[in-house]
Amino acid sequence: MKGLLLVAHGSRAPESLGEMQALCALVADAMPNAAVRLGFLEMSDPPAGRALDDLVAGGCDQVAVVPLMLLAAGHAKSDVPAVVLEGRQRHPRADIALGHPLGISYPLVALLGEAVTAAGAQGLPLLLIARGTSDPDANGDAAKAARLVGEWSGAPFVHTAFTGVTGPRVPGGLDVFARLGHHRMAVAFWFLGSGTLVARARDDIAAFAARTGVEVVDAGYLGPDARLVPPLLDRAHAAFAADSGADSTVAVNCDLCAYRAPWPGREGRLAQPIGLGHSHLAVEHRHIEHRHIEHRPIEHRPIEHGP
Repeated sequence: MKGLLLVAHGSRAPESLGEMQALCALVADAMPNAAVRLGFLEMSDPPAGRALDDLVAGGCDQVAVVPLMLLAAGHAKSDVPAVVLEGRQRHPRADIALGHPLGISYPLVALLGEAVTAAGAQGLPLLLIARGTSDPDANGDAAKAARLVGEWSGAPFVHTAFTGVTGPRVPGGLDVFARLGHHRMAVAFWFLGSGTLVARARDDIAAFAARTGVEVVDAGYLGPDARLVPPLLDRAHAAFAADSGADSTVAVNCDLCAYRAPWPGREGRLAQPIGLGHSHLAVEHRHIEHRHIEHRPIEHRPIEHGP
């Protein structure tokens, strides 16, 4: 029996939990012959490791674990692989395969681009807001997503801002549009759902609009939306195919991954074991609030996607 585990980050915001559950339900409806479960890295229940155990206990002998995430940063490159590898240790008779995160694809760009158009913001300068990370490759992908959504919506100017960790932060990103003399602009969120970070960003947007008089059209975020289901199914089927030795149709570019190539100031991340460093499974983050099954560091290299 096949099982699919979707691993989300987790949030203290109840609406975010509800949106991830709704998206999981859409995927489950599209996979009637598989058991589909949702697990979290922190702040929400059930923890991903426990959800994986439940799938195997329910009779699944082949499980695909797919990060319910957009950018391939530390959570997708370290935390979710740790869930997979430790699951293999606990369940040596089960085939447990790691899938790729959603990343940047035509369906996602189209979904957010159409949201910008539906909000009446076609042709407006666009600020795309993403979750900031300590991974240069992931932050670069956010800028790429901004450009692609801007191309879709006909934006004459495109900028990227982040909700944390890296810059520019949302207030600074918004100020660029005022300094350039734009009186009307669009914002869109490269987020799967709502939550604390989106709410804080919207507070920043409201304060900016009140202070500058710039009209900001909010096009929202990606999900939960039925159009996210096909790319998630692609990730799941690719994981099943790779686990069976067949060719996978989804590839991940590892050329700029900080675990593969040294970045200034981040050289210590090169070939770092899974579950260490800037990771919610790292030793310094393992406190009772996260409510996880205890994790041990596992070497990073065996579960890499790239050549």
